[in-house]
Amino acid sequence: MNLPQNFIPAMLITLFAGLSTAIGGGIAFVVKKDNLKALSVGLGFSAGVMIFVSFIDMLPEADKLLALNFPHNHDWITYGGFIIGLIVAILIDYFLPDHIDTDDVLHPDAPAHHNYKIKRAGLFTAIAICVHNFPEGMATFFTTTQNVTLGLSVGIAIAIHNIPEGIAVALPMYHVTGKKRYAMLYAALSGITEPIGALVGMMIFGLFLPQVLIGALMAAVAGIMIYISFDTLLPLAKEYGDWHQSLVGIISGILVIWVSLILIGA
Repeated sequence: MNLPQNFIPAMLITLFAGLSTAIGGGIAFVVKKDNLKALSVGLGFSAGVMIFVSFIDMLPEADKLLALNFPHNHDWITYGGFIIGLIVAILIDYFLPDHIDTDDVLHPDAPAHHNYKIKRAGLFTAIAICVHNFPEGMATFFTTTQNVTLGLSVGIAIAIHNIPEGIAVALPMYHVTGKKRYAMLYAALSGITEPIGALVGMMIFGLFLPQVLIGALMAAVAGIMIYISFDTLLPLAKEYGDWHQSLVGIISGILVIWVSLILIGA
């Protein structure tokens, strides 16, 4: 298989965009481990990012892709993919149940339970962001192969867009482990799927990657992210702070990701 033109700059820009989640992970260096108010704001921030990205970015983009193949009933497929994502998240929650009561989590004698819920939220967030970043990697890579200048602009914008996602992963992981390098590692790994997405896209591009598959996947991921936000992140944000702190985080996450999407041109 022949490499596409501008392969090296395309891969470097995509790698930079993906690993910018580690910059968000740097939040671990300025937040104290036992600062529950910061954790509450951070979890609210994570929820704000995921809710806004799901409804304003992923679902419209999924519907746009599906409309190319199904001009008359693409909206049904989009909503169906979203509902399937919700069902998948519910099934994951069912088979990996969380049997910890709120009273146990808030009880000072139950630090293990307390940490378990936060770590679980951080891992679910990281998984959702990994899947979300996969098509972004394809978009950055193929844009750069056609136009390096345009690809660099897209890569920088997506890098800014990925920083709050790194925060969303790093803050709960740092609170649990108390180790900054682990928080940075999880944040970085959540963005590594962007260059992976570029490589996968390059390998199967010649076989034609069905846009209907990408659209349905994006809709399903949006459903998963919404479930995580309302079932895990927001309840935890309220448990470790109050609604005012959670609301500050939610609004901050929405505003930051809104600006990043404007820069991307979404």
